[in-house]
Amino acid sequence: MKNSNETIIRFKDVYKSYFLSNGDPVPVLKGIDLEIQKGEFVAIMGESGGGKSTLMNIIGCLHGVTNGQYFLEGEEISTATDDFTLAFIRNRKMGFIFQQFNLIGKLSALRNVALPAFYAGLKKKEREAKAIVLLKSVGLGDRINYKPTELSGGQQQRVSISRSLVNDPEVILADEPTGALDSQTGKEVMELFQKYKALGKTVIMVTHDMHTALEADKIIYMKDGKILDHNWKFKK
Repeated sequence: MKNSNETIIRFKDVYKSYFLSNGDPVPVLKGIDLEIQKGEFVAIMGESGGGKSTLMNIIGCLHGVTNGQYFLEGEEISTATDDFTLAFIRNRKMGFIFQQFNLIGKLSALRNVALPAFYAGLKKKEREAKAIVLLKSVGLGDRINYKPTELSGGQQQRVSISRSLVNDPEVILADEPTGALDSQTGKEVMELFQKYKALGKTVIMVTHDMHTALEADKIIYMKDGKILDHNWKFKK
């Protein structure tokens, strides 16, 4: 599936500061203008401290903006400041994948994947059925009752990816998703992202690895809280 040319994420002059205990601001994002299209696979690169994680946290409705506007599917959500509203948007529109997997050790793969659907209000039978389908789709149909400690790193990341998709999100946010994996398993994870992109999902990934970033449709390069380039790889 090609990109639909439908803008799913738009930032207009977004600033983000954190505040010290004495009230002094620490600017992190400094005037971000950004558009991401539905069905696009975007990699975010840049030096440590450049604002990549903060940008991802705002996209994922984990943090609000200090100034500026953030539009998701045409709706301004930068005006939403209460935790309930942000959590509602986050749980239904976003899927999160982390470098360290963030699985719950005492739960099986099945229950880890089904957990976000529990918070979304799905009944047990329905959420477990969805979890089984997703685990089978990533080759873990015979591991649904295994706990994280009984799975390899690559298998745990597949569980994490399945969990991110259980509520059928529009946007998949991946923070260094291959950083803890060997090169072959990392390649398999990238193939999964390409699969979900082909299904029309928007994939946004932070990475330090250029080889991984080159799998994306475009690379956003950040430095000192600003976007230096929106299509960096094609100029290298």
